[in-house]
Amino acid sequence: MGFESEMDLLKKLGLEVEVPEAGCCGMAGSFGFEKDHTGLSLQIGERALLPAVRQASQDTLILADGFSCREQIRQGTGRQALHLAEVLRLAFKGQG
Repeated sequence: MGFESEMDLLKKLGLEVEVPEAGCCGMAGSFGFEKDHTGLSLQIGERALLPAVRQASQDTLILADGFSCREQIRQGTGRQALHLAEVLRLAFKGQG
């Protein structure tokens, strides 16, 4: 579906943006929570997303708008991903 608009917005805020290889995080709604799908869900996440999150420095903000993607990141890496609205709140918190 694209991420261009979000990237433009984040860049206007002065943030450096890096997007890992496109693809599914593996959670896909409730799919990854289902007992029969947990292994496959993790394999999909390990294809690109989870290694990229692990390689990111601790001061790098991890952004994922989907609840299931944020949960996959949390469970697979221990990192807390933020929704775009949370990143915007952080950006504007110090202004005003």
